[in-house]
Amino acid sequence: MNNLDVTFEQSPWEAFLMTKQMGDTISAANLLTMLEAEEEQAVEDALQDLETGCMVLDISGLPKTAGTGEAAARLRRESELVKKGLTPEDLEPNDPLRLYLEEVAAMPSAGEEELLARRCAAGEEPAQEALTNLGLRRVIELAAEHVGYGVLLLDLIQEGSLGLWQAVRLYRGGDYASYRDRWIRFYMAKAVTMQARANGVGQKMRRALEDYRQVDERLLSDLGRNPTLEEIAEELHMSVEETAVVQQMLDDARLLARVRKPEEPEAPQEEDQAVEDTALFQMHQRIGDLLSCLSQEDARLLTLRFGLEGGLPLSPEDTGKRLGLTPEEVLKREAAALSQMRGNAK
Repeated sequence: MNNLDVTFEQSPWEAFLMTKQMGDTISAANLLTMLEAEEEQAVEDALQDLETGCMVLDISGLPKTAGTGEAAARLRRESELVKKGLTPEDLEPNDPLRLYLEEVAAMPSAGEEELLARRCAAGEEPAQEALTNLGLRRVIELAAEHVGYGVLLLDLIQEGSLGLWQAVRLYRGGDYASYRDRWIRFYMAKAVTMQARANGVGQKMRRALEDYRQVDERLLSDLGRNPTLEEIAEELHMSVEETAVVQQMLDDARLLARVRKPEEPEAPQEEDQAVEDTALFQMHQRIGDLLSCLSQEDARLLTLRFGLEGGLPLSPEDTGKRLGLTPEEVLKREAAALSQMRGNAK
């Protein structure tokens, strides 16, 4: 029998994402603050949920950094190169970044991107490689936009190339150029966000939130009115733009608190509460019993598909990524597992 821990309690970041819709923009600084005390797996799960929901990861609120240690000099050098236009000739002959830029520049640029995209959407595999190669120049252009956040250019290009491949593989119609850029930017933003987490940005933003609250309350008392953003920024010794990010994070936290606040029962009765707790326990136990009759992989598959561990339900494709299965295999095994569970429930 499998001992599968099934829980329905949501963490703050899960509850926050539940308030968002597909395509919404999520502040990376805000997300890192909520994930500050979480394990690495929770961070990966959160980013996966953003990807599944086709959300935009906004890194503009993250602090710029030149990095630390041996990489600092390289990061500063790359920032200077981007400002000058990022030409291979400005790098040493054997520099890996120069070699890659020259390799991409030497690739044939012939081919109509929209035509290739339509062929990919129709399932023509040979068109995928051509469309990918055609998009590598765009990856380099977008990587330049993400310089300054502590991630090396080659790492940004590598992540952006993964995003490009996702766009090529998943495109099914519409404005391909916008679709491609969104995927490339998202994968680069993920790399920047993970680097920011490693730099302790979540802790810094949490301290900024506390400082903002204290300054806001003090100025409200001193001025007899709500202080302006500029006045708060001056007291915090921050730019207005940085202060606006903190203010948005505070607004999101307040919204989340309202969403998560349970409704007060009109006349709570101990007996009613005991019945509800017993019913909830029995439901959890029943689900655990039914899942325990399945193989460990099938139980995990259903848990991911239906969000039984408190996360968002995953699509067949994203579930397949977690388990090393194709979407078709996921659907087939899901149907068989549900059928088995129905039989056991009789």
